[in-house]
Amino acid sequence: MKEFKQQLDISKKIAARVAERGGRAYYVGGFVRDRVLKSELRTPDIDIEVHGVEPEKLFQLLEDLGEPLAVGSSFGIYSLKGFNIDVALPRRERSVGGGHRDFEVDVDPFIGTEAAARRRDFTMNALMEDVLSGEIIDHFGGREDIRQGVIRHVDPVSFPEDPLRVLRAAQFAARLGFSVASETMDLMRTIDISGLSMERIEGEMKKALLESPKPSVFFEVLRGCGKLSPWFREIEETIGVPQDAIYHPEGDVWTHTMEVLDRGATLRHLAEEPYGFMMLCLTHDLGKIVTTEMGADGRIHAYGHEEAGLPIADRQLDRVVSPKDIKKYVHNMLPLHMKPNMTAYAKSKVKVTNRMFDQAMVPGDLVLFAAADRPVFAGSDRFSGDMGFLMDRLEVYNEYMSRPHVMGHDLIMNGIEPGEDFTEILEYAHKLRLAGIPKEEALKQTLKYAEKIRDKTDNNRHQIKEEF
Repeated sequence: MKEFKQQLDISKKIAARVAERGGRAYYVGGFVRDRVLKSELRTPDIDIEVHGVEPEKLFQLLEDLGEPLAVGSSFGIYSLKGFNIDVALPRRERSVGGGHRDFEVDVDPFIGTEAAARRRDFTMNALMEDVLSGEIIDHFGGREDIRQGVIRHVDPVSFPEDPLRVLRAAQFAARLGFSVASETMDLMRTIDISGLSMERIEGEMKKALLESPKPSVFFEVLRGCGKLSPWFREIEETIGVPQDAIYHPEGDVWTHTMEVLDRGATLRHLAEEPYGFMMLCLTHDLGKIVTTEMGADGRIHAYGHEEAGLPIADRQLDRVVSPKDIKKYVHNMLPLHMKPNMTAYAKSKVKVTNRMFDQAMVPGDLVLFAAADRPVFAGSDRFSGDMGFLMDRLEVYNEYMSRPHVMGHDLIMNGIEPGEDFTEILEYAHKLRLAGIPKEEALKQTLKYAEKIRDKTDNNRHQIKEEF
């Protein structure tokens, strides 16, 4: 794609051609919002809305400048090949169903800027900027709402027609650090979001998880307007689940999860799989929903919540996450999430930490999670997560894994032919690798082990044969 300056240059050329035909071209949507914000969140995509020019003439002038593509010609939307620019005609929309795309669209280049902007979701997104003059058109107070950090709907009649706007309000609040206007929250409470597709839900959630400094805001907004269910039902069930105040002075499982999410956001840029890492932060303690109880010692416990959380996390993931590799990542890492801080506190031996890292799909991300999840004892600094210890041990593990080690072809070359027990023999060799045994010695021990178990198998077969 072209450089950003080239995008602006072609935008001005389009606007100039439009002006020659008696029309006006405006930047619209998030591009204008981010320019007013002077934000680093500036969208790489440019949306232009052309007023006063009929569709056929618009297509012709785009042909003069490049290769136009009909992105949604029935909706009056075009693009230019090689550019991140959408060029659209103003339109009216009428809801004809409960889905995000269930709208009847009427293209009308002459409806005027106010009617065109009225179909937008929020006042901050209803701003228009003349491409040539830079004049800002603000029919609904968007600049003032941006100044005050408020997300406010444009039109109370059309806003509820698109249920995705509930999720958009939440993710904008998280990404921009804005609050949602009380009257907009009231409208959001009336909107049924159950008919949305998983892809749409995931798209907004993913923006909040990967682009927001405080992803917790996304979920807090949904909680505030009563829209965690049906999509985030398992997360909602953590509300009010108590925790031992010694380990979790912050409060219930919901509060802890939100804090872990926000700490995770400061670390996600270091993660090998940022999306999976943030989903792990979100789902790691779901097992506490079913395991939390008051112990005989008068303390709250959630024994075994790591394993118990797997099916609950799977249900949540199946509802809002599409990539199978992300589901696999969380399913692998979730049962391990307590181990890093426990081994750091106990100053466990190398063989213990090596086994832990070996179980993890992404060992480095497991250490990062430990930093996000770090437990703190109330009124004590006994344990706040020893990242130095874990990073040192991760370095040891990686060094061990880089050494020459016993492989299948080594066994075959020494007379161990593949059979039913070949995997077991290789697993034994891998244990020696984790223990730091040099390859030459590990091979000797593995060959002895293979001989032992194969002799045992032969003896068992001989005994069975004699019995029959």
